[in-house]
Amino acid sequence: MELVVARIGRAHGLAGDVTLEIRTDSPETRLVPGQIFETDPNRGPLTVENARNNRGSWVVRFKEAHDRNAAEALRDTLLVVDSEDDEVEEDDAWYTHELVGLRAQLQDGTTVGEIKAIEHGAAQDLLVLRETNGTETRIPFVAQIVPEVHQEDGYIVLTPPGGLLSNDADNLVISQDNVASTDEDEN
Repeated sequence: MELVVARIGRAHGLAGDVTLEIRTDSPETRLVPGQIFETDPNRGPLTVENARNNRGSWVVRFKEAHDRNAAEALRDTLLVVDSEDDEVEEDDAWYTHELVGLRAQLQDGTTVGEIKAIEHGAAQDLLVLRETNGTETRIPFVAQIVPEVHQEDGYIVLTPPGGLLSNDADNLVISQDNVASTDEDEN
């Protein structure tokens, strides 16, 4: 199975550098000079010539792209590795195919739905949960909300804040700090 490490974004400068949308928890161990990636669609393989973290964004130059035009031609290409060849072990990390299909339940064991997909966000990944009533809800994949993943047993445990799940909307907590004041409130 192919695992996506990153998606190539726009060209960065004139020398063939590109930005990457990272899809791995350990880009510093994957994006090293000499690393060869297969691509989807097939535009490679691509060999990392150099990589750097530029103010929170990864910028990479591939040996096969020496100018801006070549870099632009790579835009939207996925960098992939074969899961059987993948040597990087990450603690508390799962591949998308390992999470999709898992049952989601609360700490008391109540089933609230099934994980249908993973969306890769800028701040964190989001679990797309199809709730038992059919509603699709995005759940931030953070330890405070998803404290346990039991992949081998087929479920995850959720501790959602009030109002995150559709059947819990009545428990949404809004503080006064989050409520906008009107002119009438000030008079």
